Amino acid sequence: MNTRMSRGQLRRALLFSVTTAALCISLLSLSLIALEAEGVSHPVDVAALKSFLSSINDPPKELTNWRGEDPCGDQWEGVFCSPPIAGTSRVVELRLLNCRLSGKIAPQLGNLESLQILDLMWNQLSGSIPKELGNLKELTLMLLNGNNLTGLIPEELGNLHLLNRFQIDSNQISGPIPLTFQNLVSVKHLHMNNNSLTGSIPKELGKLPKLVHLLVDNNKLEGSLPSELANISTLQILQLDNNGFSNATIPQSFGSMLNITKLSMRNCNLHGGLPDFSRLSNLQYLDLSLNQLEGKIPSKFPTELTALDLSSNLLNGSIPDVLGNLSKLQLLSLKDNKLSGPIPPCFGTGAYFTSSNGELILDLQKNSLSSVPTNLTNAVKFRPNLFVWLHGNHAICRTNNTLIHRLCKLHHDISLGESKETDNSYSPSCDPMTCSSGEEPIPAVFYSQGLCRCAMPIVVGYRLKSPSFAFFTPFIKGYEEWIARGLLVSPDQVHLNSFTKESGPRFSTILKIFPTVNGPRIFTETELLRIFAIFSGWKMPPNDFYGPQELLSFNYTLYQDDIHAISSYHQSWKEVLVIVLSSTFGVLAVIATLILLISKHYGFKRKAGKSKASRWQGKNDEIRQILMNVSEVRELRLEEVEMATKSFEEGTLVGQGGYGRVYRGFLSDGQVVAIKRAKEGSRQGHHEFYTEIELLSRLHHRNLVCLLGYCIDQDEQILVYEYMPNGTLKDRLAATENEDGAMDFASRLKVALGAARGIRYLHVEASPPIFHRDIKASNILLDGQDNPRVADFGLSKLAPSLPEFEGLSIHAHVSTVVKGTPGYLDPEYFLTHKLTDKSDVYSFGVVLLELITGMQPIANGKNIVREVKHAYDAGELFNIVDNRMGTYPKEALDPLAMLALRCCDDDPIARPSMNEVVGELERIKRMVPSLDNRTSCHKESFPLSSSFKGNASSKSLESSKSLHDSTDNDATDVFSLDLQPSIAPR
Repeated sequence: MNTRMSRGQLRRALLFSVTTAALCISLLSLSLIALEAEGVSHPVDVAALKSFLSSINDPPKELTNWRGEDPCGDQWEGVFCSPPIAGTSRVVELRLLNCRLSGKIAPQLGNLESLQILDLMWNQLSGSIPKELGNLKELTLMLLNGNNLTGLIPEELGNLHLLNRFQIDSNQISGPIPLTFQNLVSVKHLHMNNNSLTGSIPKELGKLPKLVHLLVDNNKLEGSLPSELANISTLQILQLDNNGFSNATIPQSFGSMLNITKLSMRNCNLHGGLPDFSRLSNLQYLDLSLNQLEGKIPSKFPTELTALDLSSNLLNGSIPDVLGNLSKLQLLSLKDNKLSGPIPPCFGTGAYFTSSNGELILDLQKNSLSSVPTNLTNAVKFRPNLFVWLHGNHAICRTNNTLIHRLCKLHHDISLGESKETDNSYSPSCDPMTCSSGEEPIPAVFYSQGLCRCAMPIVVGYRLKSPSFAFFTPFIKGYEEWIARGLLVSPDQVHLNSFTKESGPRFSTILKIFPTVNGPRIFTETELLRIFAIFSGWKMPPNDFYGPQELLSFNYTLYQDDIHAISSYHQSWKEVLVIVLSSTFGVLAVIATLILLISKHYGFKRKAGKSKASRWQGKNDEIRQILMNVSEVRELRLEEVEMATKSFEEGTLVGQGGYGRVYRGFLSDGQVVAIKRAKEGSRQGHHEFYTEIELLSRLHHRNLVCLLGYCIDQDEQILVYEYMPNGTLKDRLAATENEDGAMDFASRLKVALGAARGIRYLHVEASPPIFHRDIKASNILLDGQDNPRVADFGLSKLAPSLPEFEGLSIHAHVSTVVKGTPGYLDPEYFLTHKLTDKSDVYSFGVVLLELITGMQPIANGKNIVREVKHAYDAGELFNIVDNRMGTYPKEALDPLAMLALRCCDDDPIARPSMNEVVGELERIKRMVPSLDNRTSCHKESFPLSSSFKGNASSKSLESSKSLHDSTDNDATDVFSLDLQPSIAPR
């Protein structure tokens, strides 16, 4: 049977498809126009939002589209509305988290009658909470934490009968907890910690029928502990730490809170004895340290405990055997009490002593214990993550035993085995060119199958505010699985990239959520909004072990480098229409595909693709046009490059990385150059190549590396740079192992000052300014006299143009996917994805610390910033100074270290600008012998052949990588050259 279509049938099929498509688009367009005309924002809501805008300051210009009279129709940033009813839409959500807004909360927000969510977290708002917010009868979420709010909690907020979550933590709010809060019949979460609240905890809170979390730690509360809190049958977490209760005792009723999982009352001025907690079968975390509790330790405890801290009390008697048999324990601290007698024999034979998984700290310091069982010392020998601390037990520590002497050393830090900042990222042995820009290898696929499959992840900052464990590491896998269940995705799509331990303890995490392993490499908009809805709406399934959570940041990159944080999940009536349109266009795409297949069947085929040379011809012509009038940078023919490198002979190879290879070459006039050649077929490298050329074609400074030429013949991507005989600063510091090659203090200060001047040029003098984004020791190159050049502009970004500001400041930022090198990354940039000039300042501060100490940014689990801070605060800076640089003036070292630590301040606003850094370094320089500041971008001494024309820019050897793919351990930066003595001996 003949299955081929006739030409007439083909024409009719094409006509039908085109007609159908046109009709669908017309109907949908008419529907959109009709709906646009129908919905208008309610005038009361418009007035309320305008009052709010006039009462705040918006330096980052987050609310630039708050103009006109229709917030709903014009989709004002952070404003989300209901579908129109009788032609009017009402504001139902105001989400402006983490926007750096300052000023005050306008009382007129209380006029938003339909508002369900008020989210102003993590801004810089001041003033008091307006009592008018008590008029928001529909409100379910009031999120004001992380601001600078003062004043009292309005009693009127007790009228919010639908309120589910009330968060005002991390402000400066004072006064009592209103008695009217007993009327919050729907509230599950009261987070009022880290303020200055006074008065007693109202016993009336015991009437709340649904309360799950009560966090009021770190306030100034007084009075007694109300026994009525035990009446809250739903209560899971009660956190009261660091309050000054008036000679209070722990109510016996607290021993009957059967659903409680975490009870933390550290440093609360508590007296009396310990209640019987054995009935609390769900209790996992009990902290009663730093009180004045008396009597003996009970002989029964819940078996689910992971942390038991009774330290710094007045407890006496012996240690009960039960504490040696709690199989899930991570931390047992009985330090600084009046305990006596031997340590029980079961200590060392219990399940958690003999287990090899997880960390266990047994802190028994400053008691009067008499002996240690052999079982315990044997467990210490064979279990490296078991820490037993016995300092201050004189009868034990006088024992003539080497191991006991080691256990008797004084210890302070209970997080010994788990660093404050833990990197759980991975570095698979994947060719970076496997991934397109913004994509990363999926960890689960690499771990389970050894394959490199790339996808574009969502990056989520997520905080556990009161977890029921002391140490996170053993629970990482379970945490990832819990997140996956909550998001309704597969566990292999979730990866915990890193976590930071904070006081409390609390844990801030960075999660990466990947698309389905066997599906498309990107998330659809619908799926993206669905996942954001779960995180931002607190829709994760309850988990008493991980405790309450909060969203800190949510970022996603889709086929581009610049990104903006998604600010809401709400799908309004217009967004639904957009989804319908998207679906329609998807159908049309299928029709178009069928048409192309039919056309191909009749011989109307297109070519599969253009040749490589023609594919990039347009871009190459654009580059030539840009560089036409730049005389210093020339275009080389491929034959000249091959001649300079002996056809890229292996003997001329001096480095390689994800982007390509670097060769040492000799031009026809004998000049030595560094030649970087991109890999053939590189997808990621095209963007970086042209970015470098575009940037460096207009950058000229003696402390920036000079781009001398380029080659784009036959689809090659080759850049030619000046040659740096002494390699990188990283190499030079490592070379100080050799006494003859050691850099003295004056030389290091010269490098610091020169590099700082180069970065200042990028921030202040370049027009527009440039954020480097990857300042590190391996991107600072040194000529034969150790004069520095800042290199590697492949990750650089143009700063926004903000003429109203004088120079650059923290307010000028570029929202972008996080890229850079671990150890040098600005924590604020890592968290918010907002790149600023202060991000470079932080990275430069790390370089200064390397110059002072000779340490690596991250080595053996230690972070250089944290190590130097600890040493400096303890007055022990000179113990970590690099002794290979010889003598140095103390009066110069002190301010240099202080400057470095200021640069690395966690708060970007507290960091100096690069202009201030240069000024301080110049002042320090005057304290030491004069330095040789020779310049070395000798463009006039670079005669090239007549085939040169145009200009380019400097880009590093490394390709633009995602955060966890960027390392500082390869030798592939521009001119990290393995120099031969015959060329440039050191």
